[in-house]
Amino acid sequence: MSTGEVTDLIRAIQAGDKQSEHKLICLLYPQLRRLARQQMGRERSDHTLQPTALVHEAYLRLTRQRERTWQCRTHFLTIAAHVMRQVLIDHARARLRQKRGAGETTTYLDERFASVELRPAEFIQLDECLGRLSKVDSRQAQIVEMRFFGGLGVEEVAQQLGISPKTVKRDWQVARAWLHREMRRVDGSGNRTMGTS
Repeated sequence: MSTGEVTDLIRAIQAGDKQSEHKLICLLYPQLRRLARQQMGRERSDHTLQPTALVHEAYLRLTRQRERTWQCRTHFLTIAAHVMRQVLIDHARARLRQKRGAGETTTYLDERFASVELRPAEFIQLDECLGRLSKVDSRQAQIVEMRFFGGLGVEEVAQQLGISPKTVKRDWQVARAWLHREMRRVDGSGNRTMGTS
């Protein structure tokens, strides 16, 4: 798949071509599945959603968006990762309404994108902390979303945001520390560890 091909499809979608939506999803489906598997890897093992269902729900939400400001492949995948995260948050909130959580699980946020289980309450808590970070420093929140939830590398994030890789690394480190502190403050028990690598 060429970058130009994806960009052409995005332009066609923005011009109202519905068939290009389907072509774009088909073209990027393997990467969307990888994103979904990565995000599902942090969910509890008995999660009722599967990666395929997550991709399909994200696809429905993406195609319902009124404003499609997608610019390129990386930008589209970043938005898709955000939408997938929202699907999982909505699912976690619904689950919490049905049953309040049990047991403790440690939450990791590191560069290795470790596969750990998150209880619904923890997933929501991480999302809320990320929302607060976006009010403090929106670029740092974007970097966390792109790196942790979107699985993008430092170079890809730097290119997407128009900043240097060194700045991405520095902001990533500061954001992780900030989120670690916030998660511990909210939790109060000190059980959570937001990666130190």
